[in-house]
Amino acid sequence: MDQQAYEREIAATRAERMRWWHQARFGMFVHWGLYSQLGRHEWVMNRERIPVAEYERLADTWKPGTDETRQAAQRVADGWKVPPAQLGVPYAWAELAKQAGMRYMVMTTKHHEGFCLWDTAQTDYNAVRRGPGRDLVADYVAACRALGLNVGFYYSLMDWHHPDGARCAQDPAARRRFLDFTQGCVRELCSNYGKLDILWYDVSWPLRSPDLWETVKMNRMARQLQPQIIINNRAQLDEDFGTPEEHVTAEKAGRAWEACMTFNGSWGYMPSAIDWRSVREVIDLLNRACAGGGNLLLNIGPAPDGSVPTEAVERLQAIGKWLAVHGEAVYGDLDRTDGRMEWMPTGGWSLKGNTAYYWCNRWPGRELAIGGLRMPVREITLLTTGQKVAFQQIEDRLVMRGLPAANPDKIAGVAVFRLACDAPPRQVLGAGCVVL
Repeated sequence: MDQQAYEREIAATRAERMRWWHQARFGMFVHWGLYSQLGRHEWVMNRERIPVAEYERLADTWKPGTDETRQAAQRVADGWKVPPAQLGVPYAWAELAKQAGMRYMVMTTKHHEGFCLWDTAQTDYNAVRRGPGRDLVADYVAACRALGLNVGFYYSLMDWHHPDGARCAQDPAARRRFLDFTQGCVRELCSNYGKLDILWYDVSWPLRSPDLWETVKMNRMARQLQPQIIINNRAQLDEDFGTPEEHVTAEKAGRAWEACMTFNGSWGYMPSAIDWRSVREVIDLLNRACAGGGNLLLNIGPAPDGSVPTEAVERLQAIGKWLAVHGEAVYGDLDRTDGRMEWMPTGGWSLKGNTAYYWCNRWPGRELAIGGLRMPVREITLLTTGQKVAFQQIEDRLVMRGLPAANPDKIAGVAVFRLACDAPPRQVLGAGCVVL
């Protein structure tokens, strides 16, 4: 009954709390921790069965925040807007996020390895008392605020370092100690850094119910400290939004969702990675997220010194240039296309009120035809060039003419048409042949 009452409480304020998030659409995920030094995936401790005592030594060899580190970060950013000594390397990430057209960031405050990146009283295994010697979360928050980005904290419930992290599933005394630790960490994160926008939980192993995790108690505390916070669905409650991982799939029944995606198959730093998503692939992911009324949270895995791999930097800067031209098809209050618009071999849709945006990713040449449109089209603009497009609409067939011979988008090969309509856009095709 307490859970039901809690869910009613948060539902009453959800629309107002989520408004900025729905407008933002595109965010940066940052995985950075001790695992970055090994460069073999963020699950390296588990996958290679590295003993706790051996892995813990990484806490003393990790030295981000040095002058050398800041110089590396400065090369990533186009210019510091504040003295780098004030903010450390996260400023370069925030600058890059801005260049990419991202509106918010989510950083790992504690990953599964258990190392806390802030000045916590819950454990000495943290970035202030060990190697880094500084509060990396504070640096990150200051950077986000300096550049006007909304702030998100990732927190892994699973903990491979804590002595009760595994045994809490079977031992009630261990569970009580581990819950007190977890709740203490969440309390600090929600208390010590000013306004927090997102609390992003991960992996609720080994406890398999919200009652065992005391999720209602924990999240009520977080909301008392941060009344405007939004929380994801990975602490055994649905909360405010779903988080499909490594696939772009809309939640059912209109529920808010955010696809979290890697850039190269690894969340953490992996210098051996070669399968980087192209600019075109990322924009296609963004199109699919927008079509489903969702968000895209794209990850970077900085090197141990905080520098961002060149492959990510170059792609993100190009994506930002594309969004500077086509952003109106992405940002703002989008309508879901499922049940309203059909699959097309030359592109996809996003919708906003009486406006339809057609993301053309296979350029047809001088003429483009779209069938099945059930609304009158008043005006068409090719956002990529700004030109008005001549068109003819006969019954449910729309034909655009006089287009450039080659795809005008030289960044990603995805040109966008804005169709201003006299009614909410709707398309019906089906799979049958046309009968003459």
